[in-house]
Amino acid sequence: MGKAGKALKRVLETYGISQNHLAVTMGTGRPNIHRWVNEIRDPVADTVLEIRDALKKINPVAAQEFIKLYLEDSTENDEQL
Repeated sequence: MGKAGKALKRVLETYGISQNHLAVTMGTGRPNIHRWVNEIRDPVADTVLEIRDALKKINPVAAQEFIKLYLEDSTENDEQL
């Protein structure tokens, strides 16, 4: 659990995007962002796409980095199996 959260946390920190800014852009509550970033709960697949779309509105490069990190993490986990 947590691959999307790890990617999101890194992107938010790297690009200086607040959890609140992302929440407002997504139209969700900040507690949801907090749960994902702190790996309490993983977002479902549709929500990962919503995160990407919101990040695109804030910073398109951050959105690309989020997806890259998310997919790289998946590939590394597959290789370890």
